[in-house]
Formats: sequence, structure tokens, C-alpha cells
Amino acid sequence: MNKVIKHPSLGEGLGGPKILLLGSGELGKEFVIAAKRKGIYVVACDRYAGAPAMQVADEYEVFSMLDGDALEAVVRKHQPDIIVPEIEAIRTERLFKFEEEGIQVVPSARAVNYTMNRRAIRDLAARELGLRTAKYFYAKTFEEFKKAADEIGFPCVVKPLMSSSGHGQSYVHNDDELAEAFREAMEGSRGDVKEVIIEEFIDFESEFTLLTVTQKNAPTLFCPPIGHVQKGGDYRESWQPYQISDEALKQAQHMADEVTRALTGYGIWGVEFFLTRQGEVIFSELSPRPHDTGMVTLGHTTNLSEFELHLRAVLGLPIASIKLEHAGASAVVLSPVESHEPLKYNLMDALHEENTRVRIFGKPEAHVGRRMGVVLCYDELGTDVNTIRDKAKRLATTVLGTEPYMKK
Repeated sequence: MNKVIKHPSLGEGLGGPKILLLGSGELGKEFVIAAKRKGIYVVACDRYAGAPAMQVADEYEVFSMLDGDALEAVVRKHQPDIIVPEIEAIRTERLFKFEEEGIQVVPSARAVNYTMNRRAIRDLAARELGLRTAKYFYAKTFEEFKKAADEIGFPCVVKPLMSSSGHGQSYVHNDDELAEAFREAMEGSRGDVKEVIIEEFIDFESEFTLLTVTQKNAPTLFCPPIGHVQKGGDYRESWQPYQISDEALKQAQHMADEVTRALTGYGIWGVEFFLTRQGEVIFSELSPRPHDTGMVTLGHTTNLSEFELHLRAVLGLPIASIKLEHAGASAVVLSPVESHEPLKYNLMDALHEENTRVRIFGKPEAHVGRRMGVVLCYDELGTDVNTIRDKAKRLATTVLGTEPYMKK
């Protein structure tokens, strides 16, 4: 049964559009905060009550967004002007119908449908647009999977076609690890897509995100690139500025522009790349919404956070410029325990330090390794960003007493 809560102190909005947010995690929470600062009415949706974005929205609904009929019922009930997907597990084909009826889907129904499935976006990038990607194959059975691994060689990377936050992703070093990797990928898959993608391992020097803002009546804009580190496909830390040559940056901007134009729509996109030791830029993945690694922008690195940029693009509001104002870094706070009760957080150690912010996501349950918050540190431009990274990682371990980060 769907559950709806309306805060009694809130009215029906201030005359602006009504947004239906599909997925209410920590990124959705920051987007809702940005929307509320503009007087926008927001209904937050997720599969469980008490999700982060629900805590700051006007109303919330609890249901499985993989249930097309339930999704349809919520849209009919609230009659939103704008639908903003924030997760992968959505019955995305229904969005085309809503878009045809005049509801704005962010960035577009086409974009969401493509990017929620790694097969569609990878084939678009590699086969249709000719962008440089890792060599890859798909597999629905273990026999297909084993054949693909033999073709690609070891090490290789295995991912579910539909997943998020690194669920089901692993690195395979030999034949003995194939069966376990295939099982994890199948079990880590979201939705009803039971297929995996197996990729060649790119011996990259670093990874980075290029936040790309597509606008309705203005040119596409790019944020300064964000360096990041992932573990098991899940974001652990990010920083700005990220050192990259002008030529490599132009390559990345060209690829990001190509793929976002092909997908169509307005909003912010998190476009991920590998940078090889030879300086080659390789397209990795794309998210049609604010990106985990872009949380560093909450720490005053850029003049506008990725969430404010996303909202402005969605609403068609002007963006005068995007510029780097501080050097900064983010490091996630990981849960060391399983708990069905809210955790207790130590903010004293981190907040004793200057130029430090802590964001607690407010997740009602904890699982070992689950992201529960983020520490943000910043300093003047020209400060050694590695010093700021070390500070953010050190302070992140104090919030819940997690083990120190592995050195890279």
C-alpha cells in the first residue's frame, strides 16, 4: 500500500511547478533543499519510509518504482509538472507516456531510459557515437560469460547491466574467480534485468567526473573536472581541482557534449572518464542527474553546487557562470555496523577543524559499508589538494570510527 505524508504546516506551493522526485537518497535530499530555496513544491518517492529526501520534501510516497501501475497511480494523484528520476530502479518506459502528456521528464524520457541500462548507454557511446570505451561483452548465462572472459582476458571488470553504487561489481583476476563474480553481478542487479557486462581492465592513472549542464535556451556548460576514487565501483572520495592537460580536457568535453546531445534533455549529467598513463581519455559511464562525486561542490569548491546547477537547468533559470572558487575534497562516512536504528555520530573532532563541513544523510538504517554521510574540506585555490584530501579522509574516519581509508 502506498503511504503519503503531507506536512500540515506547508501549503500547496508558491505558484511554481510541482516536482515528483523518483528516488530519495542523499543526492535527492540536496536537490530538494535547492528546490525548496526556490519555493518549489516537491513530492519525494522511494521504496522505504524515512529516506533522506523525504525528510525535507513537502510530501512523500512509499512504493516500488519498478511497479509501473503504482508509478502511474502516484503520477495521476499528484499531477506533477516535472518528474525527476534519481535512481536506476524505475519502470522507465512509463516515462515516455508522461512526457507525451506534457510532463517534463528530467533530463528526458529518452535519456533516463538509455542511462538506466548499461547496454543502451554503452552501445550508444561506442557503436553509434564512436567514443573510445573499454572493450566489452554482454552475458546472460555463465557459458556466455566464460566465453567473453576468454576473449577479453584477465584482469577484467564485471558489472550488472542495471545497478547503482557499485552493487554487484567486481574485478576478476583469473578463471577461479569467474563463478563468484557472475553470481555477485546477477544478485546485485536492480530491477528485472538479469544480464551482466564484462569489460577489459583499463590501466588508468586516475578517474574523473565531468559534470555537464545542458540547458534549454543556452549553451552546454562544464564544471571544472572532479578527481575521484572508487572502491568496488562505489565512490569513496573526490576533489577539485583535478589536474588534467588542456588537450585531455577538450577530449572529455567533446565526448560529454556528444553523448548528452544524443540523449537529449536539460539538467546536470555526471560523465565519468578514465585518464590513462599515456594521457588518453576513455569514456566510462554516465548518470543523467547529480553525481556522487559532485558532492564535493557542497564544500564551496564551485560558485554553485551541482544541485543548484541541476535545479536551474531543470527550471530553465539562467546560469551566469560556473567557476572554481576553492580547492576542496570530499570523503564518505561509512557505517562499520549493521543497525535498524539511527546511528550516533561524532561531529566534535571534524568540526574542530577549520574549513570543514559534515553532511549526515539521515538514513534510518545502516549496513556495513553503507554511505551515511560525507566530510567536506576546502581551502584557498593554490593549496595542495592532496593535503586537503588527506584531511577529509582522516576526519571522515572519526565520525563513525570506521577503519582508515586505504592509501592510493
